[in-house]
Amino acid sequence: MKKLRKFIRSIYITWQVYAVAAVVSSVFVLSFFMPELTWIGKILFYAFMILMATEFLLLYVPGRKIDAYRILPEKLSNGDENDIYITVVNRYFNVIAIEVIDEIPVQFQVRNILFKLWLKPGQSQRIHYQLRPTKRGEYTFNDLNIYTSVITKLVQRRYIFPVEKTLPVYPSFIQMRKYELLAISNKLQMTGIKKIRRIGHNFEFDQIKNYTVGDDYRTVNWKATARKNDLMVNLYMDERAQNVYSLIDMGRLMKMPFNGLTLLDYSINSTLVISNIAMRKQDKAGVITFSHRIESLLGADRKTTHLNNILELLYHQKTNFLDSNFELLYTAVRRKITQRSLLILYTNFESLSSMQRQLPYFRSLAKSHLLVVVFFQNTELKQVYERNAKGTEDIYIKTIAEKFDYEKRLITKELESNGIHSILTAPENLTVNTINKYLELKARGLI
Repeated sequence: MKKLRKFIRSIYITWQVYAVAAVVSSVFVLSFFMPELTWIGKILFYAFMILMATEFLLLYVPGRKIDAYRILPEKLSNGDENDIYITVVNRYFNVIAIEVIDEIPVQFQVRNILFKLWLKPGQSQRIHYQLRPTKRGEYTFNDLNIYTSVITKLVQRRYIFPVEKTLPVYPSFIQMRKYELLAISNKLQMTGIKKIRRIGHNFEFDQIKNYTVGDDYRTVNWKATARKNDLMVNLYMDERAQNVYSLIDMGRLMKMPFNGLTLLDYSINSTLVISNIAMRKQDKAGVITFSHRIESLLGADRKTTHLNNILELLYHQKTNFLDSNFELLYTAVRRKITQRSLLILYTNFESLSSMQRQLPYFRSLAKSHLLVVVFFQNTELKQVYERNAKGTEDIYIKTIAEKFDYEKRLITKELESNGIHSILTAPENLTVNTINKYLELKARGLI
């Protein structure tokens, strides 16, 4: 009984069958009024039945079938194009027309993942497409549906492959790997990372070596030169093992969307990248997330497994619609971070007054640490004030938009006047601008 139900379920009648059946029925009805059409109706009917039977036999040959499977990564990268592959193999003796319908996760709200192809006997073909998730969490891929037919497509056989699989969507590890490779090969400036000229010296001693042409004569070690009877110089290296903390505001203002992603997800993706770059530069990376309370705190470290700990922590972060408590953040930083560190604070302000309410806490943090406040440009407002005004109403709207944009620049100047570094950036440029700032601070020897 189970096999019978499975067989019936596999039969799929196409629209071509209904069209031909309608034509045959029309001729059959007309034959009652026009006897000369009787033989035409019989010919059409028998041809129709022979074609149906032939296609049915070709599709339901015992032991012949279609094989298909889906190839998925272990996890998906948020905000990036992720590669999905489907492989289809023709086990029939004849050429088969194939339609592939993939049941992708409901979060994408896409219902047109349909691929049409022809396969020769024994031929296989790989289908490739990409999906861009915009929210962290679990995504479930359901069944893979394959419809097979021959040339006239009067009959289709349906295959349902139960390849259901649930994948987690993690912060953008694809972006992290891209910048990691560029950092290793010293090609960060190829993607917009500025080449920062080093200012002065770093005074973390490494070793004494023989002088070579081009060495700074100011580093000559005269005592070692006298002992060796050869010119020797001190070699210094970049200061290492410094703490770099990413502080992520998870309050309601970080729910603002841009290009499908929220500002929180942009901040989380940037945090993963900057943590990896810092560890590649021999610094220690840590993360603090907060809203009306301290959500999580991961101490700075540079162990091999620490980056995975950061990735898992960021994956589970969820925002809410409450206002963030910067006083609580200051208390947590003061208690938990005793060594002077670079603090990269991802937050957002829409007005100067809202920033000034938090300014006392920023000044307090900047006394003990090097604080960089990262906040976002409103790109929607930019589009408004850059377009031409066509009437009085447009002039008012454009003026208000320019006022809000001007307040963003005032926030930057206010922070700078209080000795606090800041980054005002569009969401899509967040990662590049944050890395630029980190490298600039390293080059200036401020951390």
